[in-house]
Amino acid sequence: MTDSTSPNNSKNLSAQLETQTPATSNISSLTDDSTNIHGDIVAQMRTLIDTIKTHNYAYYVLDNPILEDSEYDQLRRTLLEIEEAYPDLVQPDSPINQVGDMPLSAFTQVTHDIPMLSLGNVFEYDDLRDFMRRVNDRLSVSQQSPEYEMELKLDGLAVSLKYEHGKFVQAVTRGDGQTGEDITQNAKTIRNLPLWIAEAADIELLEVRGEVLMPKAGFERLNRLAEENEGKTFANPRNAAAGSLRQLDPSIAASRPLAFYGYSVNQGLPETIETQSAALAWLKTLGFTVSAVEVVANPREAQAYYESVIATRSDLPFEIDGMVIKVNSLALQQQLGFLSREPRWATAYKFPAETVMTRLHSIEWQVGRTGAITPVGKLEPVKVGGVTVSNVTLHNFGEIQRLDVRAGDMVSVHRAGDVIPKVTRVWTDQRPIDSEPVTLPSTCPVCDSPVVLPEDEALARCTGGLFCPAQQQEALIHFVSRRAMDIDGLGASWLISFFEHGLVKTVADIYKLHNHAEEMVNFEKLGEKSVQNIISAIEASKQTTLARFIYALGIRGVGEGTAQNFAQQFGDLDALMNADIETLIKTPDVGEITAELTYKFFRAPHNIEVITALREAGVHWDKVEQKSASDLPLDGQTWVITGALSSMARDEAKAKIQALGAKVSGSISAKTTALLAGEKAGSKMAKAEKLGVKVVSEEEFLALIGE
Repeated sequence: MTDSTSPNNSKNLSAQLETQTPATSNISSLTDDSTNIHGDIVAQMRTLIDTIKTHNYAYYVLDNPILEDSEYDQLRRTLLEIEEAYPDLVQPDSPINQVGDMPLSAFTQVTHDIPMLSLGNVFEYDDLRDFMRRVNDRLSVSQQSPEYEMELKLDGLAVSLKYEHGKFVQAVTRGDGQTGEDITQNAKTIRNLPLWIAEAADIELLEVRGEVLMPKAGFERLNRLAEENEGKTFANPRNAAAGSLRQLDPSIAASRPLAFYGYSVNQGLPETIETQSAALAWLKTLGFTVSAVEVVANPREAQAYYESVIATRSDLPFEIDGMVIKVNSLALQQQLGFLSREPRWATAYKFPAETVMTRLHSIEWQVGRTGAITPVGKLEPVKVGGVTVSNVTLHNFGEIQRLDVRAGDMVSVHRAGDVIPKVTRVWTDQRPIDSEPVTLPSTCPVCDSPVVLPEDEALARCTGGLFCPAQQQEALIHFVSRRAMDIDGLGASWLISFFEHGLVKTVADIYKLHNHAEEMVNFEKLGEKSVQNIISAIEASKQTTLARFIYALGIRGVGEGTAQNFAQQFGDLDALMNADIETLIKTPDVGEITAELTYKFFRAPHNIEVITALREAGVHWDKVEQKSASDLPLDGQTWVITGALSSMARDEAKAKIQALGAKVSGSISAKTTALLAGEKAGSKMAKAEKLGVKVVSEEEFLALIGE
């Protein structure tokens, strides 16, 4: 193995990664008016080429990927941009003209009759339209605007299968696109791969290409078994499929849950078949598995299907990383031909990257409503999961220490769906020389009060309490939120404005805002009608429940469930406020820490003043009817809610379940008693069935609660 492909010879990633986008690489500013600049460009190319080779070897040969696919795509895109800008400087060993890397020497090497080329990529709707425009530009007027066939871009290992007169004779991996590995004995063990096709007995040579993958469920079982036996687990299903096919012992491959999905017929297709979609339909008649296929007429239809697949992606039994879009007509495919590395008639429409690399410029500290000091990373803006991200949560000081993340580091940032972006990896080998560890601020960045880090905790806190403006603002926002006092129309931006102008300081001042109606009308975009609506909503909120009021106070450690338990346990606020720690601990699911925090909260003079002011302002609730265990048929149970309910909102269903004595959790586990499942229940339903958790329909639930 040469130095350039050794996984231990990673080049200076810091330099390469600074060239990953036009914004950071300044490709557009590079000119060829001097030998020095040419040398700089070649140096950038060489750095990227050596690094891509390292990762190619780790991914294709060792089955031990170092990068996420999206991070690897960034490196290749950067090199491609430079090569397209300076074609005369393209290096002869550029990996852009290769698909993978060399095959393992332990397998016989086979040259493909027809090269197994890679695909170009598009990442946005405008890129898709450009691809279709380029197709039209190469066709005559009568041929333009052809149909396109769309397939799921399966995340597995590409292979070529050969059949002679219907008999399976050979399976070869893609390899470098020209030469692959003979994995025939391992492929024979794939349970959905036909070894004999009677309908193809008259075909001298049939070549079918497709993807070998490992379904999600099989992947999870394989890793679970490996953990139980203290063996090595796989990073992802693609890695597991590739590793299984490259076992010298076919019995190992036979024990792995592999599947083959066909995506093209390269030799032996009947002449009567004229389209890609028809070719795949024909493969199905021969006994092959193929992925979902959709035929579209234009970019809008293609985009609509692409977005529909993204919406249901998590429900698929296997991993995909995009869509493949092909001109449907096989004759037009032949006419359009190929570039050196990819067909002109097909492209991959990749999903938004969920993990990318970027620079962490600095770390700032924010103060939450409970005084928590939270670090926030300021990033070089980067697109993750289709959204431009410039900030990332670092959670707490303990997480900073665990990651050893520092200002100036190159980091990998992950975002999936609506999940808040987070740092998943720090590239310490690319750390600036002058880097220094992050230290916890000794004083609050807002009020200068001392910052404390309790023993055995990772979260630091400001000791300023209600005197800290940051905590006061957050306490106000929490108090009016939907699950607390639910004051509709009084949003965070208005509350902060009122706070900054001195109209409110504590939550009790909210109920005095009617005295400032004339001032409020003068706020930008807040007219007389809006002010009246806010005042009406404040008045309506005075009638609430004890559980909501307790939750609205923002006591540290007291969430909705604990507030509900306190309300049920004590029946009224005075009993709760007068309870000692030992009495508080008797409340279900309340431990020593929460009991102590609650006790201290109700002993703080300024908190008592605020509560008194709220009650004097007219905030009230009905006394809670305390129920015995016999009145709580779900006492001790844990429920989960999923899907859309037609008869009530999920919050209402949650409250009804809690009123019957059960806890409501957000995730399914073996300890879950029941799953209340509405329409489109999704993955939680599947997990409940897998774990043997009872599934309750909405109709059964309504019968249970007597409605």
